[in-house]
Amino acid sequence: MKQLQEKILTDGKVLSESVLKVDSFLNHQIDPSLMHEIGDEFAARFGNEAITKILTIESSGIAPAVMLGLNLGVPVVFARKRKSLTLVDQLYTASVHSFTKNETNEISVSKDFIKSDDVVLIIDDFLANGQAALGLVDIVEQADAALAGIGIVIEKGFQTGGSMIRNRGIRVESLAIISSMANGKVEFHQEVPSV
Repeated sequence: MKQLQEKILTDGKVLSESVLKVDSFLNHQIDPSLMHEIGDEFAARFGNEAITKILTIESSGIAPAVMLGLNLGVPVVFARKRKSLTLVDQLYTASVHSFTKNETNEISVSKDFIKSDDVVLIIDDFLANGQAALGLVDIVEQADAALAGIGIVIEKGFQTGGSMIRNRGIRVESLAIISSMANGKVEFHQEVPSV
């Protein structure tokens, strides 16, 4: 997605060879116009999948997931990372390790919101080592729901998550795939890997 790549090049900040800061448009401050375009692009890629629910993880996956949900006319469910007084029983749970934050969280989703007859699309902001995506896949599997695939805003193609998930036969559609951030410069894959 050319517009996203341009935004990464102009507003993203490479903090190291493995860390990209995009808080000016995705992770802290949100660019609504870009999120609208991202929602449209995911709809174009997954619109024929009979999706009934979109699943993401709080908090940075929520904006692109909501834009897609609005486009497809389906609800968005987000997995919580923190315990809630109102979310206490009848939960699907999975452990997810964040390499960026160096912490493991138990994510949870109410069983009220994902059922066995759902066709679920997972949306997230980043794919690096694949732990968040796999935690969400685990929740879909616990619900005995169908998985339509995974939509990723930015994939770090030089890390193992994308290939690990694709090798499981799961469809992954990434809007921007970074091949390198060496020497503080973002370089993109020219072709999107397929399943």
